[in-house]
Amino acid sequence: MAVCLFSSFFFFSSLVLVFGNPFGRWTYISPDELEVKGAAEVAVREFNRVNGLEEMYRNLRIMEATKQIVSGVKYNLTVVLERTQCKKGQDVMPDTCLHVYTPSLGMKCYFSILTVPWLNQTKVLHQMCSQERLITEISDTELSSRENAYSPKLKNEMLETMTLFKDFVTTYNKTYSDQKEATRRLQIFSENLQKAQKLQEMDQGTAEYGVTKYSDLTEDEFRSLYLNPLLSSQPPRPMKKAVVPQISPPAEWDWRDHGAVTEVKNQGMCGSCWAFSVIGNIEGQWFLKKGSLISLSEQELVDCDKVDKACGGGLPSNAYEAIEKLGGVETERDYSYQGHKEPCSFSANKVSAYINSSMEISKDENEIASWLAQNGPISIALNAFAMQFYRKGISHPFRILCNPWMIDHAVLLVGFGERNGIPFWAIKNSWGTEWGEQGYYYLYRGSGACGMNTMCSSAVVN
Repeated sequence: MAVCLFSSFFFFSSLVLVFGNPFGRWTYISPDELEVKGAAEVAVREFNRVNGLEEMYRNLRIMEATKQIVSGVKYNLTVVLERTQCKKGQDVMPDTCLHVYTPSLGMKCYFSILTVPWLNQTKVLHQMCSQERLITEISDTELSSRENAYSPKLKNEMLETMTLFKDFVTTYNKTYSDQKEATRRLQIFSENLQKAQKLQEMDQGTAEYGVTKYSDLTEDEFRSLYLNPLLSSQPPRPMKKAVVPQISPPAEWDWRDHGAVTEVKNQGMCGSCWAFSVIGNIEGQWFLKKGSLISLSEQELVDCDKVDKACGGGLPSNAYEAIEKLGGVETERDYSYQGHKEPCSFSANKVSAYINSSMEISKDENEIASWLAQNGPISIALNAFAMQFYRKGISHPFRILCNPWMIDHAVLLVGFGERNGIPFWAIKNSWGTEWGEQGYYYLYRGSGACGMNTMCSSAVVN
């Protein structure tokens, strides 16, 4: 409780320093501010979710924005929405949809939104919209002239997109069944370029977002093939609490420099990240306790863990228990990865590593760093919101976009440090070395970014 009160006091004190004494007073704020755009995005998403209309609407213009410091930050926004040609249920972002060139089909909305940063909460308190002729806001002539003005720009963008797509197909050796499928993937690729650009504009770190090997996948395809929905939909098995080291962590640490991390692996089109996260942790624990680094089998867990769902996802806590019951883990060489579930062929005679139990590690990032530096790489889970288009740098999405309670990907925490004064976590992913920084993801450290501190665990090897 004291920590929460202190955090709240610190937040409000900071507001006083910046704004003078803003409590209770409505102040005008530029519609171009990132915080306003973020609040408007939430409001439009909620509008599309609750209305009974078939089409999706998108933000055309934020006409006016005011904010008030209360028990959080309250925004009142007047937003003009325009109807798009996309239907609800389509796997697209409204901003990427073409709009309907009929001003009378627009909306003028008033939204009241409350953001409570220290609780990671943003909710729409009230919305009131009227379907009126937007001729008063933007005329048919203006719409026409706007489209004509952008025609050369759009043509250049189309040419650039085609060039990027051609390079993408060559770089990642992509093949499609027919021309229709290739055209569909080009459209998705184009939409994803816009999503990546949005990510780039909104990121608070040094990350670069853009074309990756997943740039021709819809969000639903990416989630179903590579992520793990069970992480946030099922509670983990209870584990004993890890003892927190009573010393401060060093300024930096990386278990790759100390021989405790195997090469980056590739889970393929299978939601088995949970197995790679746990096996990576066990590889590190075995090295630290037994002195040898062995590449162990993820496929054994995919096939033989009867509680988890193989390529459909799983929980690290269940995986530890499965390995205990089996009696150990075979090597990668003896039980090689296939990327899909097969009948369990585990052999006790081929066990090369075992674990005695498992434990849950603190959610405090300073304590996580202390434990990691002393005890080895940690299995963690996070929200993979920014990872589909991540290329390099330190990723730091807004919490409103990368909710810590929506974790959907398990990875391995191997180290921490700073780059140009920006603190980061070094995270081993399981999507191959051609993704990210040679297979690694660097995430901002110190704010619980993307929920990376919510499900930390380790095996115990005696």
